[in-house]
Amino acid sequence: MKNRTNQTAAILRSKMADFKQFGITLLCVGSFFYLGTILPSDGKTMIDTYAYMGATILFLGVSIVFFRLSNKYKKVLAEMDDQDSLQQ
Repeated sequence: MKNRTNQTAAILRSKMADFKQFGITLLCVGSFFYLGTILPSDGKTMIDTYAYMGATILFLGVSIVFFRLSNKYKKVLAEMDDQDSLQQ
């Protein structure tokens, strides 16, 4: 039972770290699209600006989802640690 709990905790820790890294990466990509929106360019049309803003919103929204998933797994791990400490 203890080994299974440790395996589950290890899987949850790796998922938490992965989702946090995905969130950070998407946050960076979204900020680059935002920079593409606000920096002036000679050949940029309104369609390009709207496409950049759409991509910015999309990437930042997915980044928020990944950060929330990471926090969810962090809370689950904290609850598992609390239960383990109470059982000992």
